[in-house]
Amino acid sequence: MAKRDRKAPKDDAEPIGDDADTGIDVDVIEADEMKPTGKRRARERRTPTGETLPGKTGVVDVTAEEGEGSDSRNPFVRVWTFLRQVVTELKKVIWPTRREMVVYSIGVLIFVALVTAIIAGLDIGFAKLMLSVFG
Repeated sequence: MAKRDRKAPKDDAEPIGDDADTGIDVDVIEADEMKPTGKRRARERRTPTGETLPGKTGVVDVTAEEGEGSDSRNPFVRVWTFLRQVVTELKKVIWPTRREMVVYSIGVLIFVALVTAIIAGLDIGFAKLMLSVFG
């Protein structure tokens, strides 16, 4: 936690911790210094003078995407809106080519066969071990 975020000690109390060493008076810190410096909202930009400008082009407007039926309580309208959004998102997907799918499928099958062989080998090994110990 930053020193400026800590509460100032009461006037009658002695400074506690690192504040005594640095001499930072928390009450003197300006309000602008206390503002968070993280990401700004995507829908607006700030100029060096502090003015707020409308968002950049390409920024998604959530209310426009939801459509007219989003505030409806009708479950069929909500499901229909959801399905339309799914189709829209699936149109954006870059699908793999046929060759890539074949290569990926062969890789998965080899991996599954390898893991199956390892587990089968361990199972047979433990079964023989149990028979030799208890059998």
